[in-house]
Amino acid sequence: MADRRRLERFLRSKLREAGEQYEELRTSTDAQLDEAREAYRVARNARELPSDEEGRTKIVCRRYAERRAAMLDDEYRPACYEAGHPDCEGCAEDVREGRIETW
Repeated sequence: MADRRRLERFLRSKLREAGEQYEELRTSTDAQLDEAREAYRVARNARELPSDEEGRTKIVCRRYAERRAAMLDDEYRPACYEAGHPDCEGCAEDVREGRIETW
């Protein structure tokens, strides 16, 4: 009888561990999927912006209020982007959201 209870406790603990591992994996996978979907949405927004024959995105610079054709880096920031500058930060966010003023 004691062996049977010990076996039951062992099996329950292993099933609980398996359930916890499954939940961790599911949560991690869901987070990765959400991240991938967001990256795809941002990339699609940036690709839909008008560009010139050289592949540069045609944007209106918020900082200098002028038309620019700028390459985007891997984080979809224009080549003229300056980290920490409020206009540049807002411009990069607008590019990612697909709502930047273009020409």
